[in-house]
Amino acid sequence: MRSTSVIVVIGVGGMGKAIARRQGAGGTLLLADFDERLLGIVAEELRGQGHTVVTEAVDVSERASVAALADTAAKLGPVIQVVHTAGLSPVQAPGKAILAVDLLGTALVLEEFGRVIAPGGAGVVIASMAGHMPGPATLSPEREQALAHTPADDLLALPFLDPEELGARGAYPLSKYANRLRVQAASTRWGERGARVNSISPGVISTPMGRQELAGESGRHMKAMVEASGTGRLGTPDDIAAAAAFLLGPDASFVTGNDLLVDGGVVAALRSGRLTAGA
Repeated sequence: MRSTSVIVVIGVGGMGKAIARRQGAGGTLLLADFDERLLGIVAEELRGQGHTVVTEAVDVSERASVAALADTAAKLGPVIQVVHTAGLSPVQAPGKAILAVDLLGTALVLEEFGRVIAPGGAGVVIASMAGHMPGPATLSPEREQALAHTPADDLLALPFLDPEELGARGAYPLSKYANRLRVQAASTRWGERGARVNSISPGVISTPMGRQELAGESGRHMKAMVEASGTGRLGTPDDIAAAAAFLLGPDASFVTGNDLLVDGGVVAALRSGRLTAGA
């Protein structure tokens, strides 16, 4: 069998599946997820559409699991694209699990795939507009440095990352803000391999996770944010896939260590005063 380039997508929910479908043509798609049932369903759907798909279960909160996935990717061929979408929201998990998956998981993916990404390759991490909200943006420079540069294995031991004190509603935006900091820091290491890495901060996207949040206790506020935004609509997985395609492709060859806010204008509405954070 002819060797092809490898596109890795970690997390095959709404956004991950849309990105895999858009990016996978002509290469080998390595799909990974904690939910093996969902992984099998998405893999079969994409195979039915003509994609070459390999699957592997992964727990992004465990270094050994992420390292094994990176090794699998490297054995399949040159790893030219890595997309990390796996995450938990406040309606899905407590603060401890969110920190383990959304914060530590991203740090581990950046480290482990940073050693196998091919020259000319690119990565995208899915963060969130929650990381652009006022709370995380008021961190001290010392805490920002700690979040950006603490080795992944020591990250959850930082004293200000107490899951009981943060709770799910505090752990989520802090983790997503930290994702951007980790991407910035990792961009120089990826650059040493001739590769780029960026993040995307989606707004309210119509995915299973997004719909869970809309139906939860913060749903009223989320709907108000959407109504006040410049676009006035929910985002779609395809909106995020289009942004990822740009960041992964040649038109973004001079873009690395950056975050692309794809939120339909929600953060702009907050910053302009059209919408207050507690509305």
